[in-house]
Amino acid sequence: MRPRALVFDLYGEYFRYAGGGVRLGPLTTLMGVFGVEAATVRVVMARLRKEGWFDSDKSGREVTYRLNDKSWRLLDDGRTRIFEREPDEWDGLWTQALLDESVLARDRRKRIETALTWCGFGSYGGAVWFSPHDRAKRLREMCTGDDELHVQVLSSRSTGLPDDRLISQRCWDLRELGDDYQRFIEKFQPFLSRYRRGMGGEQALVERMRLIQDYRRYPFRDPDLPSALLPAGWRGRAAHEVFTEAHELLRADAEQYVVTVTGEELASPDM
Repeated sequence: MRPRALVFDLYGEYFRYAGGGVRLGPLTTLMGVFGVEAATVRVVMARLRKEGWFDSDKSGREVTYRLNDKSWRLLDDGRTRIFEREPDEWDGLWTQALLDESVLARDRRKRIETALTWCGFGSYGGAVWFSPHDRAKRLREMCTGDDELHVQVLSSRSTGLPDDRLISQRCWDLRELGDDYQRFIEKFQPFLSRYRRGMGGEQALVERMRLIQDYRRYPFRDPDLPSALLPAGWRGRAAHEVFTEAHELLRADAEQYVVTVTGEELASPDM
């Protein structure tokens, strides 16, 4: 597991429920469970603080790294994308984003396209992007500087469901994503009975982090389309159910291990 990603996963799953901070010593112990050396932890945390993701304070020789507004927003948005699903009902209204290609420098275009992808838009081709959900506000929040001035956001309807399905097929590779969801199910579903029996806290933490890192790539590829736009036999919702069940089954043992290492009690997750 990449140390940087592991830091955010530990904060997102555990330390956010302990006031948002953790001392470097216990963090190093937990990172060591995943084979990350102490020197690497110090370098990663110093770099993340310099980039503005964390604040820090010092008591004696012990440094505590705390979430700040920037990192809280990132974790909140990521958790929403992973755990919450859009209502299945759809009124047929698309949010359409049009890029002003004539004045877009390469770096600006890349930033805007990254924001569009993060917000669940799919590229129809060229400067045209679609989402079946109202993501205009989120897109504006994701755009930096005056980037939003180069994106026009519209609401539109097609002539009917056949055209809507063609739009979704062109904007997203649903076949490949569906195959990947099936592989996720086949990988983790057989472990559910073992998770139900419980396991040592350290092993539960490792299994839970592995589960999260495997699954989290999907919500950022999946536009969470309404059923009317999905191909027959779609496996996305089944994969989500396997993930949420496994995630909950591992929670108690993993959390107890984190509490033992850090000495900090965890509040109940809000979702």
